[in-house]
Amino acid sequence: MNFEVFITCAVTGAGETVDKHPAIPVTPAEIANAAIDAAKAGAAIVHCHVRDPETGRGCRDVELYREVVSRIRDSGIDVVINLTSGMGGDLEIGADEDPMTFGAYTDLVGPMTRLAHVEELLPDICSLDCGTLNFGDGRTIYVSTPQQLRAGAKRIQELGVKPELEVFDSGHLWFAKQMHKEGLIDDPPMFQICLGIPWGAPADTATMKTMVDALPDNAVWAGFGIGRMQMPMVTQAVILGGNARVGLEDNLYLEKGKFASNPELVERAVNIIQLMGAKVIGPDGAREKLGLKKRS
Repeated sequence: MNFEVFITCAVTGAGETVDKHPAIPVTPAEIANAAIDAAKAGAAIVHCHVRDPETGRGCRDVELYREVVSRIRDSGIDVVINLTSGMGGDLEIGADEDPMTFGAYTDLVGPMTRLAHVEELLPDICSLDCGTLNFGDGRTIYVSTPQQLRAGAKRIQELGVKPELEVFDSGHLWFAKQMHKEGLIDDPPMFQICLGIPWGAPADTATMKTMVDALPDNAVWAGFGIGRMQMPMVTQAVILGGNARVGLEDNLYLEKGKFASNPELVERAVNIIQLMGAKVIGPDGAREKLGLKKRS
């Protein structure tokens, strides 16, 4: 069991959730305020996407990231900033017998373009989605090839940013370990075990334990489940020696029929962790575990 736990709050994501929740953060001000409120509630790390303020859809606009990061940094609230680098990997396969006619949701760019905002803003951490995945029941797949991943990992390493290795299935974990073995990932490697997204690894005890058992010995890791499995997977991650992630990217409800906010989800996780007899650590504790220097 982990007795000193840091919490990451994934405050908005890029999914089609704006019409499913009355207060999904969309504008840079809303996203930054959500991150700040999550930090006040006990999150050591905030994981941020940006959205098009007009449509609410996830996007890659560097200027929107710049505003989010500036607002968080200027707030006076100490929190570790973790920016996604996953945008630009969506491929909507054409329907039926016309797979090469890609759909409107396709946004497929190279590894350096996916890192443009990381290059500009130098967050403490950026995510690296460690493989290709059938994403849901439709025609969309998330594309992240070995060549793209090696190129992205090398550039992240050169920038001095810590990669959060997001693994959605056992093959992703296998390849993340390979990059670590090749020297593309500095010690200690940081893993995020992402469970419950169709059709990746399911959110259950056996799956999380299998993936944890395969981690490098010196890994620092966290895990999450989506939807109603968010809080059970908080508990499971702590029992297995890891850290926790919550937030509106992964789950919209505090309980059945009651919409959540990011600070409410963090507060719920804090309560669970403390009731288990563990301590929730803040940003300095997370930095120490992850080998991060505090940015000025």
